[in-house]
Amino acid sequence: MAGSLISPSPSVDLKTEKPNEMITSGVLSSLQNFLHKCLIAILSYGPMPKHIAFIMDGNRRYAKFRSMQQGAGHRMGFSALIASLLYCYEMDVKYITVYAFSIDNFKRDPSEVEALMQLMEEKINELFENRSVINKINCKINFWGNLDLLCEPVRLAAEKLMASTAGNTGLVFSVCMPYNSTSEIVNAVSEVCAERRELLQSEHAGECNGHAANNGVHSEISVADLDRHMYSAGCPDPDIVIRTSGETRLSNFLLWQTTFSHLQNPDPLWPEFSFRHLVWAILQYQRAYPYLEQNRKLAKKQL
Repeated sequence: MAGSLISPSPSVDLKTEKPNEMITSGVLSSLQNFLHKCLIAILSYGPMPKHIAFIMDGNRRYAKFRSMQQGAGHRMGFSALIASLLYCYEMDVKYITVYAFSIDNFKRDPSEVEALMQLMEEKINELFENRSVINKINCKINFWGNLDLLCEPVRLAAEKLMASTAGNTGLVFSVCMPYNSTSEIVNAVSEVCAERRELLQSEHAGECNGHAANNGVHSEISVADLDRHMYSAGCPDPDIVIRTSGETRLSNFLLWQTTFSHLQNPDPLWPEFSFRHLVWAILQYQRAYPYLEQNRKLAKKQL
């Protein structure tokens, strides 16, 4: 288990803080950190998820309820995301995937879309330039989706960040943007068909040149073929899918990969999602684990 990376309390202003208050603050901070580690240790006695996927819902509502400016909720949401990444790392979760921007979001008001694109570019560049979090957890970052739909500055920033972390071997953090599962499946089918056409053309060329064709190319497309061409290839299916704000829809997110995932819809809006909510989510998963595992084994027997 990794050491604690989250500072439980803000830095103390030595000029204004009284000695007694400083001591009390330090004791509370130490106690909170101790309880934090104890909770993680207790959780580790049960089955721990390898992969957690988040639908980060409620950023706009968070800002609206608090009369904040446009985009402020998403900025708070980014802070919640970084905290959740570090919590998951402490819990030895190996894969984190987040639904950051749906292809359908392009239908929103153009000014809102433009503001979100600017925020994405800002935060991606921030991660690239200030690598303290990435280096601590040796994080590999992927972007899943049709990157050609992004404006060029955002696309280039995403490609640069992926390239710079490609060799990292720690937590794998996948950002779905711009993404939906329908597009992912269509893209996988297209790639498999293109692969088959290329093999058939190669086989035909070999026959024309008098060589025996031994490729054994089949026209049928299997589940394994599609798995190889999903954005998530090489990544285990999510053990838990968490959609904040109490919504119960998957909204076209990882439909191919979530057959046996434990779906949860906690009430907090995404910027409010905290360590205690993550602990509760894992406890709920551990409670459902025997049933989930039984279904997985049954499905494997039927293949």
